[in-house]
Amino acid sequence: MNMSRRFGKLMRRILLADTNRNQESGNKRDLGAESETEQLYASVTQNENQLRFIYNNCSDVIYRSFLIGGKLRALLVYIDGLTDTEGLDRDVLAPLMREESAAQDLEQLIDGQLSVSQVDPVSTFAQCMEYLSEGSAILLCDNKTTGFSLGMAKWEKRAIEEPQAEIGIKGPREGFTETLRISTSQLRRIIKSPLLKMETMRIGQYTRTNVVVTYIEGLADDSLVAEVKTRLSRIRIDGILESNYLEEMIEENNSSPFPQTLSTERPDVVSSCLLEGRVAILVEGSPFAIVVPVTFISLIQSQEDYYQRSTVSSIIRWLRYSFILLALLLPSVYVAVLTYHQEMVPGPLLISMASSREQVPFPALIEALMMEIVIEVLREAGVRLPKQVGAAVSIVGALVIGQASVQAGLVSAPMVIVVAITGIASFMIPRYATGIAIRLMRFPLIFLGGTLGLVGVMMGVIALFLHLGHLRSFGVPYLSDIASPKLNNWKDVLDRAPWPKMNTRPQYADLHHLRRQPPPSASGQERKDDN
Repeated sequence: MNMSRRFGKLMRRILLADTNRNQESGNKRDLGAESETEQLYASVTQNENQLRFIYNNCSDVIYRSFLIGGKLRALLVYIDGLTDTEGLDRDVLAPLMREESAAQDLEQLIDGQLSVSQVDPVSTFAQCMEYLSEGSAILLCDNKTTGFSLGMAKWEKRAIEEPQAEIGIKGPREGFTETLRISTSQLRRIIKSPLLKMETMRIGQYTRTNVVVTYIEGLADDSLVAEVKTRLSRIRIDGILESNYLEEMIEENNSSPFPQTLSTERPDVVSSCLLEGRVAILVEGSPFAIVVPVTFISLIQSQEDYYQRSTVSSIIRWLRYSFILLALLLPSVYVAVLTYHQEMVPGPLLISMASSREQVPFPALIEALMMEIVIEVLREAGVRLPKQVGAAVSIVGALVIGQASVQAGLVSAPMVIVVAITGIASFMIPRYATGIAIRLMRFPLIFLGGTLGLVGVMMGVIALFLHLGHLRSFGVPYLSDIASPKLNNWKDVLDRAPWPKMNTRPQYADLHHLRRQPPPSASGQERKDDN
């Protein structure tokens, strides 16, 4: 009894101490939050104390006290690793510490002595924190309630490289990087018009991630731009680490496996979408841009379709559509025919398939599901492994497992062929997220084919089309391309018309700017008149 009482007292003391600690930390957070919105003081010492309180236990925040012209006390605050320290020494500290600087006003010194391209006034501690997190240095001095932010940001960043997830044969080779301003500059190099607008907003309570909404004024519908900004402004989250955070928060249907936004790391893809009247979202720290709205057809088209001759692009596009249907339906149709509709198979082929399945102990449904799962595991293992060994593991694993399974009598040789064709066909899908969705849809179709036959497969296909027809991407129907009754909207759906005939933009662009070039006859007449 005594031991239990002592234990109870000890636990009460621990809980009481934790409560007091939480209250103290909460009070500190409240004081810190209040201090962030305070105005700067006229005393450098008070400003330094307040910043040290806000950035408590932050060893990378540097405070450099000095005298302007040997008389006026000043303070330079910056974050080590985000700021160009060599530039601060050369372009800021050296000019300000000269003796002749004492006779000039601070604003005159900044205008005439500092070799800094971007200088912004700051009047609150919240502004100081915002500029410090971006790599700028804050200059404060006595008898001034206004400081200055010096644009001296400099940090290590990845060089522009070829996109790894969207490798192309023809076209630009550069991709976005994790540095936001490099990504925006890549778009500016392609679209040089001042109508290309870029609006920045911050999302994330702790990360304060910069997000840029970019569009071409006049081409993008005003209601679409307003809707994008409204959905982004409603996001309340601790932090944004990758663009997919935003994708799931601005989609209409989060439970659907099909993406309702286009994720790309190619500037040329984003530029082409902007020229069609769409809106792009760039996220700091992510090389992938988000494009809205999208349709199902736009997600299975490749940018290379527009970099080759229209005839070649159309043939490749038809080939891609055919193999997408194979990737979706071939295993389920094979299981359905083999289980319920053997009369549809020619006699010699049926005898060959039956002999190959003579020693297989599993029904066709279990056999197909087992092989599909093994292929998906090998595919994911190859993606996660280092590049040097990933491809080898996928190929060798598929060959070894397939051959060993056939010899052991676990699966039949025709099933291995069907699964292999299906796996190769799925590589024809240019968008990784769309490919995953189609691969996932394969499993319920296989189950329906193994239980209900071809009737089950047709029911699954109808349900899939009903789901796709129900999806919306920022108000645009997912199947609007193939559901349009106007032949003019089919120029870039099943095939790719020559560029002289691609004279209109998609229907979701601004209604007053649907025409991107004059009709072929009009342009020919203009050329004739010019001659």
